[in-house]
Amino acid sequence: MSWGTELWDQFDNLEKHTQWGIDILEKYIKFVKERTEIEISYAKQLRNLSKKYQPKKNSKEEEEYKYTSCKAFISTLNEMNDYAGQHEVISENMTSQITVELTRYVQELKQERKSHFHDGRKAQQHIETCWKQLESSKRRFERDCKEADRAQQYFEKMDADINVTKADVEKARQQAQLRHQMAEDSKADYSSTLQKFNHEQHEHYYTHIPSIFQKIQEMEERRIVRIGESMKTYAEVDRQVIPIIGKCLDGIAKAAESIDQKNDSQLVIEAYKSGFEPPGDIEFEDYTQPMKRTISETSLSNSRGDSKTELKFASKSKGKLWPFIKKNKPPPPPPASASPSAVPNGPQSPKQQKEPLSHRFNEFMTSKPKIHCFRSLKRGLSLKLGAGPEDFSNLPPEQRRKKLQQKVDELNKEIQKEMDQRDAITKMKDVYIKNPQMGDPGSLDHKLTEVGQNIEKLRLEVQKFEAWLTEVEGRLPVRGEQARRQSGMYEAQNTPSVNNCAQDRESPDGSYTEEQSQENELKMMATDFDDEFDDEEPLPTIGTCKALYTFEGQNEGTISISEGEILYVIEEDKGDGWTRIRRNEDEEGYVPTSYVEVYLDKNAKGAMTYI
Repeated sequence: MSWGTELWDQFDNLEKHTQWGIDILEKYIKFVKERTEIEISYAKQLRNLSKKYQPKKNSKEEEEYKYTSCKAFISTLNEMNDYAGQHEVISENMTSQITVELTRYVQELKQERKSHFHDGRKAQQHIETCWKQLESSKRRFERDCKEADRAQQYFEKMDADINVTKADVEKARQQAQLRHQMAEDSKADYSSTLQKFNHEQHEHYYTHIPSIFQKIQEMEERRIVRIGESMKTYAEVDRQVIPIIGKCLDGIAKAAESIDQKNDSQLVIEAYKSGFEPPGDIEFEDYTQPMKRTISETSLSNSRGDSKTELKFASKSKGKLWPFIKKNKPPPPPPASASPSAVPNGPQSPKQQKEPLSHRFNEFMTSKPKIHCFRSLKRGLSLKLGAGPEDFSNLPPEQRRKKLQQKVDELNKEIQKEMDQRDAITKMKDVYIKNPQMGDPGSLDHKLTEVGQNIEKLRLEVQKFEAWLTEVEGRLPVRGEQARRQSGMYEAQNTPSVNNCAQDRESPDGSYTEEQSQENELKMMATDFDDEFDDEEPLPTIGTCKALYTFEGQNEGTISISEGEILYVIEEDKGDGWTRIRRNEDEEGYVPTSYVEVYLDKNAKGAMTYI
């Protein structure tokens, strides 16, 4: 099966067919090119999608991605990013292995096709030239034969005519012989030309044209094979990335399997645990018995006069009556969750005949269930007005411990960096000492001194934060027992406000969800109780303290102190990181416990020792 023998007379059709084959190849190249553009666009969209849902750095959203479900989502986004990369690989491989190669091959194919058909046209032109020569020789032979016949006939006519002279007859005879000779020459030339044409025609149809058509056939078959190989490569490019895409999908499935709901629940506990114990039970108040205001155990005027035990309880409970004291002594807002406190539920002040305080207090607390505690609410507002202290005493114990531990770890990392830098400078100095031409060793002494000072400062910072951390950790284990002990001591004096105070709604960043209008209502309602305690005696001192650092009491309820100042302690730290002190009769307030050194008087009534 050869085009040279089977299609020897289909030169024009072969030319059209081979051009159609090149058009098909170019169409396939265009198809692959558009596929690569789709892959690139798809990969770009996948990458943008993955980037869109990635958590922003140094944002609160990034902190929330510590949960296993969120980590799995991050892994899914990363795998999708790799998945997009494989589509980019598909595009690159198709471009390099198919589009570029076929484009170059098409150019070569066009040149080869042009060369073959040029040879074919040249062969056709040659055979046509031979045919024209044959026709010309044939016409000349024919003409010469006719001329020879006419000359012969004229000679015979002249020879038969008796009136013609002998000279005219001889001339006619010579003319006839000349024509016969020309006819013989034309015949020989025609015969030679005919033989030559037949030879050329045989070579043309049996040698030249078959050879040229065979080359065109081979060219076309190579084109067909090449397009088939390209289609196979097209499939192989996709198949090569399937294992990696499978790994991406396996990574997503593995990330989904790594989700641990129990671990996430534990992380929620670690993130929001305050470290406080729930408040104790509230004692039932029997209102069926007539209240004896002058001798009631809950009377504010009689709470310190019956026994030492009553005096002890009164001195402790009195320190927690700050929501109802005079306006010129505003209650301090310790920046920590309020510890359980005891509020007397006794009657009104003996100087005024009013409705029993417990009735009004219960009515007040039940009428505003969303406002849990004056102290907690004011504490939250004070946090909004100013930045938190350095020792994180504005946080609950458990959260404070975590922050302090995080700070210690950060400082230790900085110390390690400084130590590495010091080692590097020391090695460089040794090199300078051994090779003075490289540099002056003395030029590094200043840097070594500076690094050493930085290390010393960081170590002092670590010691300071470790001290605070030890203080917090020392309180956390015994907090439950202490709270239960206090709850038992003040069981007779607890009111609904205690429960509400221990359940402050505090957001993770220390802010409060109560609206400002609620605080205004709270202040207005609390004003009704100011007159109840106008004649309240000041709290007794339970010891002294020395200011270790200067503290600027900018928030309401705090007091400013100077380093080295001696003050009186009227209420010790209840686990919230604040100690209540007094400078004189008119100046008292809260200061951070870590800023003072407390000396408690063990013989003082109402004093408690640190555990």
